[in-house]
Amino acid sequence: MIACSNVSKHYPQGPEALKEVSFAIEAGEMVFITGHSGAGKSTLFRLLAAIERPTSGSIVVNGQNLAALRKSAIPYLRRNFGLIFQDQKLLFDRSVLDNVLLPLAIVGLPAIDAVRRARAALDKVGLLEREKANPIALSGGEQQRLAIARAVVNRPAILLADEPTTNLDSESAADILEIFRAFHQVGVTIVIATHDPQWMARLAPRVIQLERGHLLGGSA
Repeated sequence: MIACSNVSKHYPQGPEALKEVSFAIEAGEMVFITGHSGAGKSTLFRLLAAIERPTSGSIVVNGQNLAALRKSAIPYLRRNFGLIFQDQKLLFDRSVLDNVLLPLAIVGLPAIDAVRRARAALDKVGLLEREKANPIALSGGEQQRLAIARAVVNRPAILLADEPTTNLDSESAADILEIFRAFHQVGVTIVIATHDPQWMARLAPRVIQLERGHLLGGSA
């Protein structure tokens, strides 16, 4: 499903963030990308999500080479992805429900179907009763659950998350962990960039470890 081959990323007048990284992820796997701050986790996340392109090497997702995709094709590729960012990127001028409806509006799903699916996604993350609230009224853990609901409402085959428990207390982080576990159990491929050791201890996923842009383990 995902294959990285000799992927490097160099920023102009900056460090080489990734250096000839190669690994493959099969459909239905749960994989953690780990490493210290600056190891290259977030860079790899942006490359997998086609937000950036590698300087060299190839990233193939579902048979498509991301480096060769035209910009106009990237939005269609991303329909296969659910993306969860560190800063969540919520819309604070819209309700909880409207935040989850946005991806469905982009793909043109009929309004009745979109509302039904959005409410189902909110129900899965325990926020259905807050659908009329503004995101600013939610706790940090609830905002992260809202970001997850928005990421999965399109029923993506691949869920990519960048440090999804940053700044959360241990109870909220555990709730988020259980949500990811549930999605994995129904066959969603999950790739999580994190430095949180409790995730690895509880879920025992396959681990891809980075250090200063180099791959240390998990390529098999």
